[in-house]
Amino acid sequence: MQDTLTSALEASRLSKTFLAGGRRITALENVSFRVRRGVVTGLIGPDAAGKSTLMRLAAGLLIPDSGSIRVAGLDATRQSLEVQSSIGYMPQRFGLYEDLSVQENLDLYADLQNVAIEARPSRFGELLGMAGLAPFVHRLAGKLSGGMKQKLGLACALVRQPSLLLLDEPTVGVDPVSRRELWGIVYRLVKEMGTSVLLSTAYLDEAERCDEVILLHDGHLLDQGSPESLREPMKGRVFAVKAADVSRRTLQASLSREPGVIDALIHGDHVRVVMEGQSPPASRPGMEISPLLPRFEDSFVTLLKGPAAPVHAVTAQGRPVSATAGPVIELENLQRRFGDFLAVKNVSFSVSQGEVFGLLGANGAGKSTTFRMLCGLLSPSAGKLRVAGVDLRHAASKARAKIGYMSQKFSLYGNLSALENLRFFGAAYGLSGKQGSNRIAWALEEFSLSEIRDAVSGDLSLGYKQRLALACALMHEPDILFLDEPTSGVDPLARREFWRRINELAVQGVTVMVTTHFMEEAEYCDRLAIMAAGEILTLGTPSEIKASAKSENPTMEDAFVELIQAKESA
Repeated sequence: MQDTLTSALEASRLSKTFLAGGRRITALENVSFRVRRGVVTGLIGPDAAGKSTLMRLAAGLLIPDSGSIRVAGLDATRQSLEVQSSIGYMPQRFGLYEDLSVQENLDLYADLQNVAIEARPSRFGELLGMAGLAPFVHRLAGKLSGGMKQKLGLACALVRQPSLLLLDEPTVGVDPVSRRELWGIVYRLVKEMGTSVLLSTAYLDEAERCDEVILLHDGHLLDQGSPESLREPMKGRVFAVKAADVSRRTLQASLSREPGVIDALIHGDHVRVVMEGQSPPASRPGMEISPLLPRFEDSFVTLLKGPAAPVHAVTAQGRPVSATAGPVIELENLQRRFGDFLAVKNVSFSVSQGEVFGLLGANGAGKSTTFRMLCGLLSPSAGKLRVAGVDLRHAASKARAKIGYMSQKFSLYGNLSALENLRFFGAAYGLSGKQGSNRIAWALEEFSLSEIRDAVSGDLSLGYKQRLALACALMHEPDILFLDEPTSGVDPLARREFWRRINELAVQGVTVMVTTHFMEEAEYCDRLAIMAAGEILTLGTPSEIKASAKSENPTMEDAFVELIQAKESA
């Protein structure tokens, strides 16, 4: 074992199992690794890899079945109180008190961590300045945006300067601007205060920001090293593929079936292809192939991805999706007021049949309010709104029969089984008898839910919850599908499976509208609208929006952040 003086955390043959629903689940098995002092270490892995369990063991909140975990030389099991007084820990659902102000939350956590009264003013001032929350000390935590809540949660975890900071997926559901601000805080802690950071994330672009990465899968340690060392084996195996007169979705589907192709992912105006070896995909007339630099995500997917399962027809008898003359979704000068506050200001755009349209924006931009109006869940204050040829201001129920909706948070009935949820939503959509039974059978097979059909849905993993929610939204074979941040917190393999289904739906003529904070996901859309302060800032294809950015070779995140910051400074 390495010298504890250079280690912030050490795990040795760590194992932990749980009982859930009568089944024994192995969360971690014989895991050994070391986290260096004074660096950012990323804990990366799919849903149910064991990341949160490991964090809770390190914080002394769980007892391992076997093995040991030490924090700065202290045994986290036998010396849990000493460990807890020396670390900062921010779990996935940080315990902010939403009916308390920003200042009152800081005071409460200072009390819990026994921070001396005389030390608080300077410490609070430092934390509020670092998090950009100084102007909001009297605002209730429940009234903060998602990004501001995360920054307040981080500040509360830091009221006593920790030697080790544990962050369990701190950027889930946070917009790109707030993500960058959170990472700025993390880097400052490491650089200026020498804090060691262990950060788990399902966003693999964040792995690139870490000094070292620990890769977990099914409770086992797969690899550990710098992002650069883990990318190295992928050199010469990643290509951009374009084809004249072939849509990106058709090209992606075709490439996915080719021998030697590990991964094929829509990325802007091309398909990003990862090969088993260094030979490019087979070329065809009109096809343009060029090499790309590998990313950490390419390594991750290569290590873990198995063969893709076939996608079946979404409709029961393969019937064509009903056609709608003109735009399927049409907004003209749409407004929504909440008292004196204008949340959506004269928004106008249209969406065609079979189009995948992305609605993006920072937290509080008005996109969720716009989304709820489009789904018929919220009435517009002014303007015109037509969905599936129906005026939502006068015949919302008629339009809702053609709409499928998957909300940002798991909105199924957690005390019902997966099968009971399918039955309930089928009945709610008017499906009964043989038709209802056929659709339930389709959902169980298509989404691989048979093995968990009797499991209580609230106890399912995030990946299974997402599959079940999408299956319920598709029970009545809708013409339009609304997806509100559908892959928030979902690992890249589940995200790929999800979008493979969405692409198939679009090919069949289903119109898809999606909101997302994950900028790589925005690349899958045909067109995007980016909102801020209730208004549309820009509208176009992913390539057009990136081309409008001033930075060199901008990513979608670069373009997004540039647009938002320009709006804020105007």
